Amino acid sequence: MIPEVNARRFGYGLRPALAIHCSLAHSGAWRRVGEALADDLTIRAFDLPMHGKSGDWDGQRNIHDVATDMALSLLEAPMDLIGHSFGATVAMRIAIERPELVRSLTMIEPVYFAAAAQDDPEGMAEYNEQNEAFEAALAEGDRETAARLFNRVWGDGTKWDQIPAPTRAYMVDRIDFIPASSPFLGGDSAGLLAPGMFDRAVMPALLIEGSASPKAAHAINDSLMRRLPNARRVVVEGAGHMVPITHPGEVAGAISDFLAEVPLA
Repeated sequence: MIPEVNARRFGYGLRPALAIHCSLAHSGAWRRVGEALADDLTIRAFDLPMHGKSGDWDGQRNIHDVATDMALSLLEAPMDLIGHSFGATVAMRIAIERPELVRSLTMIEPVYFAAAAQDDPEGMAEYNEQNEAFEAALAEGDRETAARLFNRVWGDGTKWDQIPAPTRAYMVDRIDFIPASSPFLGGDSAGLLAPGMFDRAVMPALLIEGSASPKAAHAINDSLMRRLPNARRVVVEGAGHMVPITHPGEVAGAISDFLAEVPLA
């Protein structure tokens, strides 16, 4: 069983695509990218478990498994997959485990820490230090501080007290999603780092990152570029981790250029 899946559509193009948002956001985060790609793509974007209008997580199954099954329930093969942060790791997993369902793979700063930890542990030192402070706040029951610390690293640069109160509350209410994601993001619970697994993802792949993003994001993309058989990489100058929100035109342009070389059939 999976939670109820709430989804919305952006665009009216010939190419069907599935878009998966980042943690603590919702499917509406794709609006501006979707509008910029409206002539070429029909994007179906869904809310992750515990997010937007989708159903809650029951706290039992691995939450990445749940999110992956929710995505699979919407796939009309073959489709172009587009994901950001946590959502990009779901897209990546489907591309590896179910490559026949994926025409192309676009990942915007996938937070697959396990790959970078294996390949470049020194590049993960800053992230590990930041994560210790986050986990300490959670252990003390200080959910707001945990959300503030998370947003400081992975947000769009807006100061916590300048974020609208309803948005802050939304993030605090869902902050448990972050540690629940760790078994996959940090521990590779699905075993994707096993020899030969990434070789299955033979479809064209695009990695997008912001030049001002956390060091961990660059280390992860370095690792994935070495692992994916058919990948290219785009850096958006001046952008941070929330690049689809802050620089939607540049992101949409990179996706458009990439998909122009991926046959629809």
